[in-house]
Amino acid sequence: MTVPTLPPRRVGPALEAMRARRSWSKVTGEAPTHAELVRLVSAAARVADHSSLQPWRLIELRGDDRERLGRAINKALGEKGSSSKPLRAPLLIAIVACYRKSDKVPKWEQEAVAAGVGHALSLLLDEAGWGVMWRTGHYTRSKPVAKAHGLAKNEKLLGWLYVGGKPESSRPERRKDVDGRAFLSRMPQPTGA
Repeated sequence: MTVPTLPPRRVGPALEAMRARRSWSKVTGEAPTHAELVRLVSAAARVADHSSLQPWRLIELRGDDRERLGRAINKALGEKGSSSKPLRAPLLIAIVACYRKSDKVPKWEQEAVAAGVGHALSLLLDEAGWGVMWRTGHYTRSKPVAKAHGLAKNEKLLGWLYVGGKPESSRPERRKDVDGRAFLSRMPQPTGA
């Protein structure tokens, strides 16, 4: 008896979006509009979310908001003036974990949902033609930076997506593929029973 060969499963644009993903450390002064962003956020919100808690929110920083963030970063670092880091892109999107009370969903899982939304949004922005880089720093958990974002006690800042136009002079480099076999295994078999 011959075992039938199954046809390969169709793999769509999500695979190519993941394989082509890269960080854009330098972007132009263009940025998506608020309306464009709302549409992408609606799609990114579809990540797996145990109990549908929606334990996240996003904060859009443009213009002077970036200067205020720069002052908060320097205050967190014990320095005077304003950090120029937030000025590296015309749009920053703060990714915030908003922890909800739940007997079923621990904080770490809620934070994973917020991070998932941030990553999904970065892929959607890239696919829409925008350059994106997720930036963090030890000051993301500082009081001055939390205050600048208006975070509540049940919220933590996970970082920012820096978003802008992809420079024409910068050709995207194809990143080296990761060998999935090195990271995928089976559950160990029981021993000595």
